[in-house]
Amino acid sequence: MTRLPWVVGVSGASGTPYARAVLGGLLDAGLPVDLVVSRAARLTLLDETGIRFRDSHWATDLAAWLDREVAAADVVCWPPTDLAAGPSSGSYQTRGMVVIPASTASVAGIAVGLSKDLLQRAADVTLKEGRPLVVVPRETPYTRATLQHLLELHDAGAVVLPASPGFYGAPASVHQLVDFVAAKVLDVLGVPHDLMTRWTGRLGAALTDHDGAPPGAGPVP
Repeated sequence: MTRLPWVVGVSGASGTPYARAVLGGLLDAGLPVDLVVSRAARLTLLDETGIRFRDSHWATDLAAWLDREVAAADVVCWPPTDLAAGPSSGSYQTRGMVVIPASTASVAGIAVGLSKDLLQRAADVTLKEGRPLVVVPRETPYTRATLQHLLELHDAGAVVLPASPGFYGAPASVHQLVDFVAAKVLDVLGVPHDLMTRWTGRLGAALTDHDGAPPGAGPVP
């Protein structure tokens, strides 16, 4: 059976917990992953988690980051400078790609087809081959240039999915807010999961379900 992975690109924006949650969701669903962690993302990961992500020890470092054992068949990690890597070619088959978090620099590079590293090249290949591309920007506020780049990605067929968590599930922790964003990404990819409390059409349902409290103000569906 041909291996058909999702490509996950992690860029240098703050927000590595979002990438961790999506990676976990894909692996929990039994789906293989091709991982590209940019050079800037490695600095962010070190800053946010204390974990050094090294090409020569990526399996050990990934297991430490995800806090789980990762089988060799489940994940292939490509160096960000390897422009001869599998995902750099359209003939290398994948299900599509997620860039999470997506820095404004990566957004700009993908939008203009710069392909300055493997993350940008893989995203460009995903678009040109008509495969799903989900871009998850986290930085805020946006400049006019970034808004234009996001619009260009939308017009090219990408799904722009800002890291904006919802609160109607009555989250009790930062972890649940992170999982909400990861859940929205997995929904777009069509990957089953149980990462979030879904809207049921009943105001305050999550509050009542969690602790028996009376319904409060609900979301705007």
